[in-house]
Amino acid sequence: MSTTLLFGPELRRLRQEAGLTLTEFSVALNYDKGHLSKVERGERSASPELARRCDAFLGANGALQRLVVRPETASDTTEPPATRSPWLVGRRSVLTAGTGSLIDLGLKLGGRVPPVADPLLSSFRTQFDQLRQLGQSTAPNVLLPLLETQTRTIAGLAADTSSTTRASVLLLASRFAEFTGWMAQEAGDSRAALSWTGEAAELARAGGDPYLGSYALVRRALVTFYGGDAAGTVALARRAQSDELPPRIRGLAAQREAQGHALVGDERDCLRSLDRARELLDSDDARSGSEPVIGTTHVSDPAAMTTGWCLHDLGRPRAAAEVLDQEYRRLPPHALRTRARYGFRRSLAHAASGEVEHACTIAAELLAVMPAVPSATVNSDVRRLARELSRFRNSRAVRDLQPALAGVLAPGHG
Repeated sequence: MSTTLLFGPELRRLRQEAGLTLTEFSVALNYDKGHLSKVERGERSASPELARRCDAFLGANGALQRLVVRPETASDTTEPPATRSPWLVGRRSVLTAGTGSLIDLGLKLGGRVPPVADPLLSSFRTQFDQLRQLGQSTAPNVLLPLLETQTRTIAGLAADTSSTTRASVLLLASRFAEFTGWMAQEAGDSRAALSWTGEAAELARAGGDPYLGSYALVRRALVTFYGGDAAGTVALARRAQSDELPPRIRGLAAQREAQGHALVGDERDCLRSLDRARELLDSDDARSGSEPVIGTTHVSDPAAMTTGWCLHDLGRPRAAAEVLDQEYRRLPPHALRTRARYGFRRSLAHAASGEVEHACTIAAELLAVMPAVPSATVNSDVRRLARELSRFRNSRAVRDLQPALAGVLAPGHG
């Protein structure tokens, strides 16, 4: 018998064991009683969102979700294949040939590259910070050509620098490549995102930083997470948590692991990972350093924000909304992309809590800025919000919001 057919009887058994009538259960979950009755009888399929909420309310620790969500196979948890860089001749070539021969590998754009002095390196570092900030208010497809060009340029300059400066140039190039990968993912190109992330790790190693390669695992885990592969997300994130790594990388990896656990309703391991992330990210070692910050620069308390994110996936939307409301208020006004990311998750949590009009108010403000910062990853929550709100078609607020929702989700938008 398929796991889908087992869901209804198991839900009924757990509900009755909890001493709840169907009416009481429907009120608690903010779901239509008739719909739940059909689910229990096997006449309707349960959505992953409903399974999460039932799991959390009945304390099933993911058992009900596993009857709805397709279990991962070996191919699901296999790391994504490495893809060839759009501009490097080969990653191994960079490492074996040495930085002195980078020009021979085709990194030079043409003409003699002037020697890099500290002021020029400082200028590129300032430009990196500016582009990162611009990424908060600009479409990724607009930034990608510039980011790709600058990554090539800076990596190519390393060949004509002194040995004392070369490492710094390569490390800055690696950060450009890592950010290029993030913008590629925002544009919906996961293969390019993985490729650029791999190049970032290679450039960092060539520059003497052995750690960014581990952060690349965290970035790869994010691609896997948005693909819905919980087991793959957890596996990749755990590989980036060895004791010799810097606390910030380990903390960000622990956050990603928590999100993977939340996808399958494993509350215990999720909360443990969040506690570990909070401890690591709050340490002095994680906050020190003059290099560009790894990970988000606009979320003041990443562990708290991730907690709110995970609580929704754990089927606790009301608790999620409380945390996300608090943390969202601390986001800077100019960080439009970050505000959209967590704002839609906040709207989703309020909608799942039955606060439909408030959810629509939040979403309406965010939808107005989405044309400026289109995002393939944010759209995953926009789609979930559209499905959640479809249960409340009689609400005027929902009807008024639907055209804007449909516009953002239309093929070719942005």
